[in-house]
Amino acid sequence: MNERLVIIPTYNEKENIRDMLTHVLGLEPEFHVLVVDDGSPDGTAAIVREVQAGANGRVHLLERKGKLGLGTAYIAGFHWALERDYGFIFEMDADFSHNPDDLVRLYAACAEGGADMSVGSRYVKGGRVNDWAWNRILLSWSASQYVRAVLGLGVHDTTAGFVCYRANTLRALPLDQIRFIGYAFQIEMKYRVKLAGFRIQEVPITFIDRVKGKSKMSANIFREAFLGVVKMRFTIKQENRPAPAT
Repeated sequence: MNERLVIIPTYNEKENIRDMLTHVLGLEPEFHVLVVDDGSPDGTAAIVREVQAGANGRVHLLERKGKLGLGTAYIAGFHWALERDYGFIFEMDADFSHNPDDLVRLYAACAEGGADMSVGSRYVKGGRVNDWAWNRILLSWSASQYVRAVLGLGVHDTTAGFVCYRANTLRALPLDQIRFIGYAFQIEMKYRVKLAGFRIQEVPITFIDRVKGKSKMSANIFREAFLGVVKMRFTIKQENRPAPAT
């Protein structure tokens, strides 16, 4: 069985993707990478193919036509990973806001610590954010508090996108029924994992604002997340069956 796969969605990340792939490939234990590129006009996919040629089968590329949304990129990546029997599947940004070295700690939380999903968290003891203005940190932290209050979700960093899943966790979820494609996707995944009876563990990380490239954040993404939480509360039903043994 293949062990560890990191899914990295990209759109116009030519300034970051080569360095990111090089860093992840240098980690121990060994990680494979799947880049899901949404037709980046800046040539991101071409750079991935260059790295892929010398990566001994550890770098993979899934090319899609146009910007189809963060959530759909991850869902496509999850299906790709499960079809190839990866045991642990990760989400990570391409822009180094997530330190790739922390992949090892997220993996350990699941493989050794017994978690079904581990979350790189800015808002637990030991976690922090660098290079954000205080009002942006306050907005992000307040959003997570709002989500926790509405959903009863016992996770401090509810919008975090730096995650490790056990494969059996993803197999137990109705992936093709995931409703949200923006940052609300991250909330919905955690909520569904909790409702299915799985254990979520937060791992403190330092989040660093991107240095190269442009942020994909927009007002529509915030709106989807804010309104989406209320929809989740009343439309996603709790499953009564216990989580399968892992």
